[in-house]
Amino acid sequence: MSEGKKMTSSRRHHLKSLMLQIAAGWLEQEKKDAIAAKEAYMAENCPAPDLSGDQAALMELCKKLHSVIDKIDEERYDTGAKVEKVDKEIQDLKLKVIELGGVKKPALKKVRMSADAMLKALLGSKHTVNMDLRANLKQVKKETKEEPTEAVGDWRKNIEDKADRKKMFESS
Repeated sequence: MSEGKKMTSSRRHHLKSLMLQIAAGWLEQEKKDAIAAKEAYMAENCPAPDLSGDQAALMELCKKLHSVIDKIDEERYDTGAKVEKVDKEIQDLKLKVIELGGVKKPALKKVRMSADAMLKALLGSKHTVNMDLRANLKQVKKETKEEPTEAVGDWRKNIEDKADRKKMFESS
């Protein structure tokens, strides 16, 4: 099979169904194994009670079963307490990791506020002064100066004029 060819959808569907069948078989086998393991454990640790005998023997059997149940219940409680303790330690360690990592500050948003609004937010209803910063500024009138504009002329004339001036200074 070459690298460039894609698998057809029918082939892919067929392979997927085969994998699902194999997985279903494995799950079925696991269930059977679990049931067999449970039966083997029960046969080994919990033999069938001998119910033949008089009332005193049955009472003795009940007392033994009651003591075994109490013992198992104590073990279950101890195990539950250990699990709760370990869960609490895990939670504490998670918090410690978060603390060591530091607190991440959220990105701040830019907010446009006037000085009045900012003072009102900080001081509350106490703020009565109007912070109009433009009111105290000096008023300046703009004057437009018109500069005399020289007509752009021939540059040679300017040079000749300057040469005449130069002669005036040299002659004196």
